[in-house]
Amino acid sequence: MLVTRPEPDASETARRLNALDIETVIEPLLSAETLSTSLPPATGFAALAITSANALRALDQRGDLPKYRGLPLYAVGDRTADMARRLGFTRVASAAGNFGDLVALLARAGLGGPVLYPAARHQAGDLGKALAPHGIMVITAAIYDMRPAASLGESTRAALAAGSIDAALFYSRRTAETFAALAAPLRDRSKLGLLCLSEAVAAPLVAAHFVRVALAEHPSEAAMMGLALSFARDRNPA
Repeated sequence: MLVTRPEPDASETARRLNALDIETVIEPLLSAETLSTSLPPATGFAALAITSANALRALDQRGDLPKYRGLPLYAVGDRTADMARRLGFTRVASAAGNFGDLVALLARAGLGGPVLYPAARHQAGDLGKALAPHGIMVITAAIYDMRPAASLGESTRAALAAGSIDAALFYSRRTAETFAALAAPLRDRSKLGLLCLSEAVAAPLVAAHFVRVALAEHPSEAAMMGLALSFARDRNPA
């Protein structure tokens, strides 16, 4: 299976797949770049919102974590929440889902002030717009960028053309968009399985006329592993 996530997540996912006896090819389609954007002080903010582990990594690389550890942190999912705890945050809540779940969690949190949202330069969802109807102000700061790959690796292109890769995993819409663009020369799109975290992630692949698209039951790493295992068993019943 082709793992398209950025590093270090790609290697972590590959290790989980290998533990399930699923062979992997790692081909990160995005790479994270930390930006030098200025950030406001924590004073006056009621909470920190995090939609990706990459935001925590960027804060860590910038040396900004200490000034925000005193804020309650609301994470989109359990793995991001776990990373926040490892990095020293003590008040961490997980939406255990996707962007919409995080919006719902913040909306009912009873916050008494604005939310600081350190995010990617290119965002899949507008947290400020989503929370405005709930009377919650969001200050968004782009602190990292995800750079798309310029091309697929030669061995990956050859494997896809030969049909020796059974499936590819996609965890973000932007990764799916990048793959759809880079895989444009691939003529036979009927055999490759595309395993996606959510319907939003799958949309660019469907639009690119890939037909074997499957969705995880829940937007989580555990659900993606379950989807991959189910696909592998269907492919090789023995």
